[in-house]
Amino acid sequence: MKKTILIVVIVGMFAWAVYDFTMDNRKSASENETTEQEEKPSADQAVTKDQETEKPKVGLEKGDIAPDFELKTLDGETVKLSDFRGKRVMLNFWATWCPPCRAEMPDMQKFHENKDVVILAVNLTDTESSRQDVPDFTKDFGLTFRILMDEDLSVSTTYQIQPIPTSFLIDSKGIIHNKAFGALNYELMVQEFEKMK
Repeated sequence: MKKTILIVVIVGMFAWAVYDFTMDNRKSASENETTEQEEKPSADQAVTKDQETEKPKVGLEKGDIAPDFELKTLDGETVKLSDFRGKRVMLNFWATWCPPCRAEMPDMQKFHENKDVVILAVNLTDTESSRQDVPDFTKDFGLTFRILMDEDLSVSTTYQIQPIPTSFLIDSKGIIHNKAFGALNYELMVQEFEKMK
């Protein structure tokens, strides 16, 4: 009787080991097939990924196409960001009452004078105590680059401007190369400018 029970237990253990081994192999094979299917994109997915690398999306991150906009300059000229495709652009958001903005302006003027860069300085006009503060500021600092007036803060909202100054360096294809929060010094402007195409 003991022998019979022992043989049944051993046969049962052997059967369980075989069953468990075969189920593990099936499960492993199934996982491999699933992984291979996930790794191999369908033809539609492959086309989509190629299209994504060919044409960046419009957005606010590095590598995105900078959103286009149209504003009037301090002199009343209408300017669009897309007018400057083919040139490297520094897009800066600022206000006259902002101390870091005031500190950054002489370096921006020097950058404008020494490098082949288009500077579009977007003033958050709605935040100014008086519209006249902007031309007074421009004259006091001797600024010769374009000052754009964001009267209703629509462009600042599109660009999700939180701290000012905020600057975007945009390459000649309209793609954001760098985004900086806070004041930039001349050396940093030049360093990032030299990396752009």
